[in-house]
Amino acid sequence: MKNLKLSSLNGGPHRKTLVKVGEVTIGQGFIVIAGPCSVESEDQTIETARRVKEAGANILRGGAFKPRTSPYAFQGLGIKGLQILEKAGKETGLPVVTEVLDPRDVSWIAEYVDMLQIGTRNMQNYSLLKEVGKAKKPVLLKRGMYSTLSEWLNCAEYILAEGNPNVVLCERGIRSFDTYSRNTLDLSVVPAVKEVSHLPIIVDPSHGTGRLSLIGPMSLAARAAGADGIMVEVHRNPAEALSDGDQSLPPEMFDSLMKKLKVVDDCMKKIAG
Repeated sequence: MKNLKLSSLNGGPHRKTLVKVGEVTIGQGFIVIAGPCSVESEDQTIETARRVKEAGANILRGGAFKPRTSPYAFQGLGIKGLQILEKAGKETGLPVVTEVLDPRDVSWIAEYVDMLQIGTRNMQNYSLLKEVGKAKKPVLLKRGMYSTLSEWLNCAEYILAEGNPNVVLCERGIRSFDTYSRNTLDLSVVPAVKEVSHLPIIVDPSHGTGRLSLIGPMSLAARAAGADGIMVEVHRNPAEALSDGDQSLPPEMFDSLMKKLKVVDDCMKKIAG
């Protein structure tokens, strides 16, 4: 692929990149990022964090700032949400990832979390990409909903070119003509990334499908496809969630998924030898 001086196998390191997030290494084994779509309250966030930690999750996710299609939808708690996330992370020992929306906010949001997320709507926000590239925090770069693999990797290139080597790609589904699921989860991009890039890649089946019944099967399929991890939304009571309740796993379903993932993970390790 043209112009990929740092993210391609040819231009980058001759080995797979490992990204440290707190004490967790992405790119070495299979990791699970889990937590609520939005930080709604201290009780809700900490209880969910404890439940996902008990089930075996490695990193806690949660949105303090939420880019929503409607300006009237819940936009997040802002700095209060960051403080709650930080507290939940400390109480459970889980590193924390949250989304950043504005280049002006990168430096101070980075003080509260262990990893910065660039959402699908901001994948080609080049000012934001450059700013997180200057930060010393690992970056989770979600694929744009209409983006090709080349466009996605070029956005990673912006971050890498600013001196931040710690980039993790996240496939979260692309828009298609189908209306049954929220998006079309492109799992073929996982081995495709492995062919052309040294960067680790995880999969978000929550946004990729938007349907509770599909999240489990697509999580297992992501592991079988060779992904380095998954990111799923978990809420203590999805019916009360202020955002994405329809695609949030209740803790019991997450527990069951984690047990199934272990079986698939063990099988894949045997196949790999």
